[in-house]
Amino acid sequence: MEKKNNFEVLRALLERRDYHALQAILAEENEVDIAEFMEELTSEQATVVFRTLPKELAAEVFSNLSPENQEAILAAATDQELSAIVEELYVDDAVDMLEELPANVVKRVLKNARPETRKLINQFLNYPENSVGSIMTAEFMDLKKSMTVAEAIAHIRRTGEDSESIYTCYVTDHARRLEGVITVRELLIAKDEQKVEDLMETDVITAETTEDQEEAVSRMMKYDFISMPVVDKENRLVGIVTVDDGMDVMEEEATEDFEKMAAMAPSEKPYLKTSAFTLAKHRIVWLLVLMISGMITGGILGQYEAAFAAMPLLVTFIPMLTDTGGNAGSQSSTLIIRGMAVGEIQLKDFMKVFWKELRVSMMVGVVLSAVNFVRLIITYPGNEMIALTVALALFVTVLLAKTVGGVLPMAAKLFHADPAIMAAPLITTIVDAISLIVYFNIATALLPL
Repeated sequence: MEKKNNFEVLRALLERRDYHALQAILAEENEVDIAEFMEELTSEQATVVFRTLPKELAAEVFSNLSPENQEAILAAATDQELSAIVEELYVDDAVDMLEELPANVVKRVLKNARPETRKLINQFLNYPENSVGSIMTAEFMDLKKSMTVAEAIAHIRRTGEDSESIYTCYVTDHARRLEGVITVRELLIAKDEQKVEDLMETDVITAETTEDQEEAVSRMMKYDFISMPVVDKENRLVGIVTVDDGMDVMEEEATEDFEKMAAMAPSEKPYLKTSAFTLAKHRIVWLLVLMISGMITGGILGQYEAAFAAMPLLVTFIPMLTDTGGNAGSQSSTLIIRGMAVGEIQLKDFMKVFWKELRVSMMVGVVLSAVNFVRLIITYPGNEMIALTVALALFVTVLLAKTVGGVLPMAAKLFHADPAIMAAPLITTIVDAISLIVYFNIATALLPL
């Protein structure tokens, strides 16, 4: 509520054009809150607000704005303002910005950057999409192992302002090869005359520039790192991945997985800023695939038309069987996809997963089948064989659904596909077909059809 009231005050000052008062309040605000406030304004108003911000704060706010507002601000900026913005941004934030902007805007931004900045940004832009190199930052704190603790601390004080993170320092040799890592905490509690070489940790966990960003961030989170060094193939330190960038990757990957699990093509834009046409385009392909695959179910039902005519009661149990099978399969696939995403389950665990899901499905199947058998005996007295048919079909359906739901995501991973595509919609379609085949085969065997 307090934030909302504050935004109203800021908006009132903006409308009155009281820029001095606006600047005074904004200077005390958090950069994320300022960006949130600017997102509620028109592009013209956001540009005016941005120009009232102090230089250092402006860069921090800019990195938190949406690509649309960033583009509007850059379009309205003079060459001098443009140069100031790009020079104040950390390299990874500048790269993220440029990846979202039109080519003509990118060209103008790079034209107004210093040659060394332009070279560094171009290097980052050349890394493969979704690689560690594309999200790392080149502003890190490096030390030499020959330094004393006192020299190292003096170096951090002298150069730390330009580093995105100074808590973890990286020890490199004259060729920039990574030799060790040491934290500021360890330096502060050590004696001034001690050597960095004697204090640093030499068993360093790193990521390579071309490595998949999701795998690197998972490793980073596993070891609870605030930052992780990124090296090239010659073990030269070229950058670091910070925890805030790691969180962004996790959010992006989780969003992408959710969309794939709901049978949609992933979208990079927020929902409210995505056009209806784009949303429809992202959804229609999978809906068509699932609709066509659903025709298989209709074909199976058509083959057993005689069974319906002989015993119409059988039809009433189809929704219960298919729904239960789909739900059972979705439970398993969701758990396995999540386990694979956080690194708990590997491809080598295939047989363990298969055996566990088989046991789980047997226990769940027995309970569900028993409950249904008793219910059908009470509801349809004298139809014991129908009750047995439905109970057996349900048991086999759950058994197959949970096994398929657990195994298919791992099979997708084996063939280098995203396991998330083997989620609820696709699993349900597959299980529906299986459950109908099982049901009518058991019915044909046990009932006089």
